[in-house]
Amino acid sequence: MPQDERNQRFNFQDNKGGGDGQRKTPRFNIYWIYGLIALTLLGAQFMRFSPDLVRVSEQEFKQQMLVAGDVEKLDLVKNKDLVRIYVKPDALGKEFYVKKFGKVLPREKVKGMPLFEFNVTDWRSFKEDLRDFYKANNLAEVPENTVSEAEWFGPVLNTVVSLLVIVFAWILLMRKMGGPAGGGGPGGIFNIGKSKATLFEKGTKVNITFSDVAGLDEAKVEVMEIVDFLKNPKKYTSLGGKIPKGALLVGPPGTGKTLLAKAMAGEAQVPFFSLSGSDFVEMFVG
Repeated sequence: MPQDERNQRFNFQDNKGGGDGQRKTPRFNIYWIYGLIALTLLGAQFMRFSPDLVRVSEQEFKQQMLVAGDVEKLDLVKNKDLVRIYVKPDALGKEFYVKKFGKVLPREKVKGMPLFEFNVTDWRSFKEDLRDFYKANNLAEVPENTVSEAEWFGPVLNTVVSLLVIVFAWILLMRKMGGPAGGGGPGGIFNIGKSKATLFEKGTKVNITFSDVAGLDEAKVEVMEIVDFLKNPKKYTSLGGKIPKGALLVGPPGTGKTLLAKAMAGEAQVPFFSLSGSDFVEMFVG
């Protein structure tokens, strides 16, 4: 026979939203985070502002840029037979550069970036001609860097493959941690501490009152005080009363304990949370 030992606490709350008998909250998908991280890292490879390099002739380079003192430095890309030209930011407002790009480039964003390039057929001849041009025009030599440029596709492909391997390994790890021994179901360790309670309330498809519970008359009488308190709390609190900490319903499986608890919530018109014993211990006891 159920006994009223009043040594547990009912955690009833008024429900402000509708429902179909169970509060449905949107499920957070952790894999969206993996995708965002991968896209962020991949996008970081291309986020830096870099205008398309404009092709010029070697003659334009010498007569329009070197003579005017606009060249900051040169990159000699020998494996591609290219010369990359860095222009001083203060010179970008000149008519020659505005015509080449069709606009005035923002100085801050293009600072330290090559803007022009031209091909070289013979490096030895190019260097000798450039040296003679400096002397003939009494110009200071522009700093030069000899570089070897790899194709962009290779590094990007390596980055993508590395990210995919990391994400795949992380997914496998999360699945293992989310197994029976690692965190209890989908979500794994991310579900630790989350409530697994199922919400039922009066007015939904779960609408149970004492009239739906056959027998258990003595148990109904025992819990009526709690039901009345939940329905009319001011009547008791005005006299200094406090809600009982709960009622422990004891009995073999299938004797109507859960049904009686649902009926109590239905009579009092308050929500009812259904929770397994192990989940209750996890959430409220330990």
